[in-house]
Amino acid sequence: MSVEGLTKMTKIEVVVAGEHAPAVREQFRSAGATGFTSVSGVSGLGHNGYHQGRLLFNQQAALELLITVVPDARSGALIAGLRRLLEDSPGVMFVTDTYVSRPEYFS
Repeated sequence: MSVEGLTKMTKIEVVVAGEHAPAVREQFRSAGATGFTSVSGVSGLGHNGYHQGRLLFNQQAALELLITVVPDARSGALIAGLRRLLEDSPGVMFVTDTYVSRPEYFS
């Protein structure tokens, strides 16, 4: 893969119950993330079995996937905060290196 001309950053994806999504968004903001993507009604198979993506009673009943991209220098504090959050609530976090074409959007 060629990444010439692109800027390396860190992508963080978090899957949590809808009721915990506001706390994840606050962690993103506190770490200086300039934006995020949120996908409601996520489904999948995990340690607690299959989770369906449909809403049961309200938005909080479904799983939500939140994604942000931050400069590497901001990722450590954000990851630490999210790890603390996930100690007390179910969910998973994925951290990957990514490359962006417009780094000014993320700083």
